[in-house]
Amino acid sequence: MNMRRENCVRSPPLDSNLHSLSRQLIELRIEHADLDATIDRLAEASPQDELLLRRLKKRRLALRDQITRVENMLDPREPA
Repeated sequence: MNMRRENCVRSPPLDSNLHSLSRQLIELRIEHADLDATIDRLAEASPQDELLLRRLKKRRLALRDQITRVENMLDPREPA
């Protein structure tokens, strides 16, 4: 049984892209959009839970910062 190398094609592991930067960026953007919608709904409700709104907005801002960092890692502005 002599198997030629070109016939041995291995597929990448199923979880190889689970932690890629592109995947992480997509997940962060989805989480940010969900949080945005939640904040909008809570802002329209009365009475408003100001503390909860403040915490959610702070989390949304932190997500935005994370998104920016991952975007910069994927497409750096400066030559490496």
